[in-house]
Amino acid sequence: MRGISDTVKHIIIINVIFWVATLLIGNKGDFMEGLFAMHFPLNDGFKPWQIITHMFMHASYQEGGGIVFYHILFNMFGVWMFGTPLEQMWGKKKFVFFYISAGLGSLLLYTGILYFQFTSALDTLIAAGFERAEILETLNSGDYMYDTRWLNTLGEEGVAELLQPFNGIMLGASGALYGVLVAFAMTFPNTPLMLIFLPIPIKAKYFVPGVLCIDLFFGLTSYSIGPIAHFAHIGGAIAGFIMAYYWKKNSFNNTRWN
Repeated sequence: MRGISDTVKHIIIINVIFWVATLLIGNKGDFMEGLFAMHFPLNDGFKPWQIITHMFMHASYQEGGGIVFYHILFNMFGVWMFGTPLEQMWGKKKFVFFYISAGLGSLLLYTGILYFQFTSALDTLIAAGFERAEILETLNSGDYMYDTRWLNTLGEEGVAELLQPFNGIMLGASGALYGVLVAFAMTFPNTPLMLIFLPIPIKAKYFVPGVLCIDLFFGLTSYSIGPIAHFAHIGGAIAGFIMAYYWKKNSFNNTRWN
């Protein structure tokens, strides 16, 4: 592959392998997502390796059984476009550390928000006399579908705040990509970038904050386009900013990356 650095190429290949394997194994991706996508930490489906493997998984099927291409195409295009110049400047080890760390920052913020949402509803049930262990056992067994006591205690919105975080999964390279995007804007601030639906060149130092503001708006409101984890994007961006800022500030002293 021309015009692409080695580590970026390997990241793309690994993502494609996971995506193709999800299609080949079938069951609408349930097996691969159940094994490698990030599950809520209190869900029995959670496995420690998902903390890393979720970054290499992408949506493969949509409702109705159609195959999803845009998720992996968009992310891998971004990793290639913005990751290649960073790896060429930083080197392999530093880029790998940055990429994985941005993905972990994404996971930390997004899971933290879900955990806060979940525990708010959980504490309400506990205050109403339910046992924590019993609640978690019921959630993992799926028996809550036949128990109206939770609905009477929490209401529909409260039950949703309990079930959605617990049963949801997180997958995709978007968090790591947003970290890369922020580092690119900090390193090459005057590079012109464009959105497909807005073909007007905008300097990276304005483009990236604009994209993050859009994500923050969607994350804080009920408006969203599809099942997008907007705060996962924000988490990756924050982690990327912290690392890129620290490295840039200390690039010429004894705390630089060696």
